[in-house]
Amino acid sequence: MTQGAGQGPEAERTATLRDFRVPAYVHETGPYVHTHPGDTVPPLAEDHPDGYTPTQRDLPVINRGDTVQVPVEPAPAATAVPQSAAGPGPLYVVGDVHGYLDELMAALREKGLVDASGQWCAGTARLWFLGDFTDRGPDGIGVIDLVMRLSAEAAAAGGYCKALMGNHELLLLGAKRFGDTPVNSGAGTATFQAAWLLNGGQKTDMDRLQDHHLQWMARLDAVEEVDGYLLVHSDTTAYLDYGDSIEAVNDTVRETLTRNDADECWDLFRKFTKRFSFRDEGGADAVRSLLDTYGGTRVVHGHSPIPYLLGEVGSEDGEEGGGPVVEGPHVYADGLAIAMDGGVTMAGKLLVHQLPLGD
Repeated sequence: MTQGAGQGPEAERTATLRDFRVPAYVHETGPYVHTHPGDTVPPLAEDHPDGYTPTQRDLPVINRGDTVQVPVEPAPAATAVPQSAAGPGPLYVVGDVHGYLDELMAALREKGLVDASGQWCAGTARLWFLGDFTDRGPDGIGVIDLVMRLSAEAAAAGGYCKALMGNHELLLLGAKRFGDTPVNSGAGTATFQAAWLLNGGQKTDMDRLQDHHLQWMARLDAVEEVDGYLLVHSDTTAYLDYGDSIEAVNDTVRETLTRNDADECWDLFRKFTKRFSFRDEGGADAVRSLLDTYGGTRVVHGHSPIPYLLGEVGSEDGEEGGGPVVEGPHVYADGLAIAMDGGVTMAGKLLVHQLPLGD
């Protein structure tokens, strides 16, 4: 397994092109504030159809100042992660970060994984990020830099910090590589750049994106199994389209990115953007299809915020009690699936949690 170290003339208007028109601010310079006007809540009644393509915002971005904030009491002091005399250290997983660097640092400190200065202090502990480091939040590149640094520090201490490929990594890679090159979206013409902007892309992240960030993202694995937990980013069975083993899936994803074909990369991004396969009737069977193929006894994923899985969304008018309350991971699908996206982009909680889950 390989881990990384450490618009233009207006085209003929179709419904898809209208949805994908690039805002004027993409050409602006200087300080950048993304306000995300016109966000709408997607329907929760059913999963996306097989032909789904992200021609509108995949999930709303609720301005954190416009909704009820869920207070997270800080730990009095970081408690050192207990170390075992033999064998691997404790296993931790991190849900979607989406550029919220300060919240990530606070959560890591609370769990005793980093110290007050943000350095790895967890010895042989093992830490997995489930993808989606950028977009929507203020400092996606800062998040990537942190994960890369912690990877080196953890390895030096006898532990590790590793990361999975999320759909927003694919989106950012595509926006950088292909820009406004048209791709066959399955629902008309689209571009990676327009999709990236529509789904929370931050100009400040693109301005700071460097080659080593791109190389790191392109080498990330899509699936891994650790201690009986099958770790994936998206709550979808689309991984099955890329191989019948973990190694095959990871190799196929990397090879697809290496070929640098815009349509192939778009199809990969489109499939990794599907969600909600594990909810409702048939959800447990969908999870089993992944476990039977790749191994493990439970799937751990990010991607779909827990408030959406529960049918609870945040209030945008600031009414008391209207915000999503996320206390921890959400276990569902007959206990076979563990959701880790606490909805930090909608004033939820950025989750860092140790496995196995406590009772």
